[in-house]
Amino acid sequence: MRSLSTLLPRRQPRSTHAKRRHRRISLLSVLILLMLAGFGYHQVRGYLREPQAILVLGGSTTREEFAADFAKRHPQLSIWVSSGSNPEYSEWVFANAGIERDRVHLDYQAVDTVTNFTTLVDDFQDLGIDSVYLITSDYHMRRAKVIGGIVLWSRGIDFRPISVPSGQPPESIDKILRDAARSVLWVVTGHTGSSLGKRFRTGS
Repeated sequence: MRSLSTLLPRRQPRSTHAKRRHRRISLLSVLILLMLAGFGYHQVRGYLREPQAILVLGGSTTREEFAADFAKRHPQLSIWVSSGSNPEYSEWVFANAGIERDRVHLDYQAVDTVTNFTTLVDDFQDLGIDSVYLITSDYHMRRAKVIGGIVLWSRGIDFRPISVPSGQPPESIDKILRDAARSVLWVVTGHTGSSLGKRFRTGS
């Protein structure tokens, strides 16, 4: 009579499952290390390259006011404001700070943080700008750095983050992951998935 063990299907040895899982974990670890190394390399290079322009992300008038004061201390740099306040107020802020009008570029193509970058990155590349100061609120900076690390670096452009104090808590990881995915989509396809972003967005 055949034993019960011969009638049951044989399972793969646990060691095989463990090895496969170990390989997957090892591969994931390597990918994460490569990404971190890439971020580290670009961050170091961003501090070695002298910025050639100031990029201000719209969303708060205090960012433009901060940028106007910052621009006074960097008179050789042009200022790019992506979908900030209405033109009349923005022009007044910079004029009141003594910034020449021809230094200020007001752009209103962007509809969210991802498009703050995607609508201007090719203009920067065409102008030969390979490094910028990135100005936004402190609570918003973590997401901006992730998007900038994908969109700007895809064109060889580095950035130095300059945070504007706000007193607000940092944004959620969900927003960061969502916009990181949209940024990768843009690099691969040229589309930002902005309609998807609108569906899940609770703020820019």
